Amino acid sequence: MTKTIMSSNSLMKTFSMTLVKLPTPLNISTMWNFGSLLSLCLIIQIVSGLLLSSSYSPGIETSFPLMTMTMETMDKSWLIRYIHANGASLFFACLYIHIGRGIFYGSMLYKHVWSVGVTILILVMATAFLGYVLPVNQMSFWGASVITNLFSQIPYLGPTIVEYVWGGVSVHTMTIMRFFTFHFILPFIVLAMVIVHITFLHQTGSSNPLGLTSNSMKISFNSFLSLKDLLGVLLISTLFLTLVLGHPLLLGDDENFNAANAAVTPQHIQPEWYFLFAYAILRSIPNKLGGVMALAFSVLILYTMTLTFNSKMKTTSFYPLNTMLFWSFVVTVALLTWIGMRPVQEPYIMTGQILTVMYFSFFMVNPLMFKLWDKLTY
Repeated sequence: MTKTIMSSNSLMKTFSMTLVKLPTPLNISTMWNFGSLLSLCLIIQIVSGLLLSSSYSPGIETSFPLMTMTMETMDKSWLIRYIHANGASLFFACLYIHIGRGIFYGSMLYKHVWSVGVTILILVMATAFLGYVLPVNQMSFWGASVITNLFSQIPYLGPTIVEYVWGGVSVHTMTIMRFFTFHFILPFIVLAMVIVHITFLHQTGSSNPLGLTSNSMKISFNSFLSLKDLLGVLLISTLFLTLVLGHPLLLGDDENFNAANAAVTPQHIQPEWYFLFAYAILRSIPNKLGGVMALAFSVLILYTMTLTFNSKMKTTSFYPLNTMLFWSFVVTVALLTWIGMRPVQEPYIMTGQILTVMYFSFFMVNPLMFKLWDKLTY
């Protein structure tokens, strides 16, 4: 027993010293702060989620009135719910910036780190969708009905999978109960994946804007970079509390104030803002199966970047072209997000289809343009 305790203490001490003395590139910018900010977001979501779950009961007819009553009667319950709801938006904002920084600076060269990171993105998206359904308001109910029905397009097994997910012939209490169960479990799986992600990162070391690998350009993580991360946490926390306390409903939808009604379809069904780009891609494809595949590949395609990206693409000569392609990709994603909020009618349909083509083209054009650039310059 004593040996086990000593071994555990030794392991914790080694881990602490590794974190403190971790060789970190001197020239990393504030864009590298979002990794630590994501850890903060995950902690906020887990703690606030645990508090909310203590007063939640899954049910198609009971969840919405219970949640409303809890917010009105329990002390600070409204604050906890708004922290959890807006915390999801903060999580995805930091996550997308973190991924964007990785794409721009070529972090996919660290294949294991990148692959685990993409897996975390998928798990977080699944967790957010499941949690979005739990209040059982009008928009979340119809969002769950539409998205889960997409599984019916899987050949042979589709209808069976949908029926299993629903627990019946439509979204009802069994569906909400299953969603609540998985929404509770998945954050802890995400936490485990984050530990794996950080472990791989410590094996390879962080990337940096110039792609330098010399140890002479590295310093210990503590105290300069740890204080830098702490400053980022304080700034983001201030902005987050301003949003939660001053404008908690800014990112929500008016339909969220209405209880679910299976007999009344909302005029325009749309998910939260962080899913809008994928939703726009889904509805831009005329064929339902094609739309489902495009939706899945809009995220899964990130895995392929470890195969198509070349270390030479970080060279100074390719930087101007890489910058142009990257920011055109950012604009495309932003426009897809805007299209996702528009009704399904012209000219939004055609615009969404064009932007969808541009979105997927980025992942093919970028390596092809480098090969052409490499031949012309060398």
